[in-house]
Amino acid sequence: MNSVDASEHYELGATDLPPSLLTIVIDTNPHAWALLEDSLPLSKAIANILVFINAHLACNYANEVAVVASHTQKAAWLYPSHNAPRNRSDHEGDVVMNGATDTTTPETNKYRPFRLVEEQVTRNLKEIMDSTTADDLRGNMSTMLAGALTLALSHTNRRTLAWAEEHGGANTEDAAAEGNGNGSTATNRYSASNEDERLQSRILVVSVSGSIDAAHQYIPVMNSIFACQRLSIPIDVCKLSGDAVFLQQASDATKGVYMALAEPRGLLQYLMMAFLPDQRSRRHLVLPTRVDVDFRAACFCHRRVVDVGFVCSICLSIFCEPPPGSDCMTCGTHLDIGDNAKPALLPRRKKKKKRVNGASGTGTPMSTPTPGP
Repeated sequence: MNSVDASEHYELGATDLPPSLLTIVIDTNPHAWALLEDSLPLSKAIANILVFINAHLACNYANEVAVVASHTQKAAWLYPSHNAPRNRSDHEGDVVMNGATDTTTPETNKYRPFRLVEEQVTRNLKEIMDSTTADDLRGNMSTMLAGALTLALSHTNRRTLAWAEEHGGANTEDAAAEGNGNGSTATNRYSASNEDERLQSRILVVSVSGSIDAAHQYIPVMNSIFACQRLSIPIDVCKLSGDAVFLQQASDATKGVYMALAEPRGLLQYLMMAFLPDQRSRRHLVLPTRVDVDFRAACFCHRRVVDVGFVCSICLSIFCEPPPGSDCMTCGTHLDIGDNAKPALLPRRKKKKKRVNGASGTGTPMSTPTPGP
């Protein structure tokens, strides 16, 4: 055909950009959602998140999505679900077959990817809530944020490698290899040149719990943040209530978007306007930034969020008070601190006054001439 019409339309390569993978971590802590019952119930929040997921899938037919629930006693997959029922209605079409009685269900007229996500998310979330007992709620007031971030990272890495093998694009292992060989300069060069050749991945955390309750997960959470920072995976944070010390650090370290909603009822508007654009689109947008990031850490002894503490000079472990026997609880190094020692505070440097037109702000004192005799 090319020799007949002298065209080359069969030899043109695909120019479509790689799709985007969005992994959403939903905080399903019943204690925190009970406080938001009047302004934003959990059912309404899930409905808004499903609309946001549909918008993400509609931006590109090849876009992918994953949803993880960060619950009180575990972190579980909501979508894709590995125990989803495999029937003809889910895998062979939208019309219910095999003699089903209900053939007028409105789900038959819904776009199939939208329907699959909605069905699996709602079904798995209902199973998690039904399996939560009163003893589970009394025994744990926090949420498994570290486990949810680990699941999101593992799924992102698996999908990135699979997409690179299918399409021959760059993957995260190439970035890590270049970073190890040439330092930070190679990592920056990778981010600038090969970013558009691999699967665009990002993580969105919809949080309602406080960081004080999750202080015991400080180390695994920070490890997840450093992994995302190394793999150039931004962590976006949509904070509905409570404080977010560690999530602020996650968004700042990975160059993500952090927003603490003053009015949770406008969740859908915030999701569509601030968190829908991917990494390529964000280059041309003015993103909301947070200047006053809380960089406090949690101590290794009592898991408290501290402003000032003791740091081991060997393993950099943080303690809110001198450990027993002045021995580091992590590496066992003996710390040279007194019994009643307090963390030392660095004195503030005095600010120098600015010079105006080459002269300092304060004038030089001049001596008044004394009259002669």
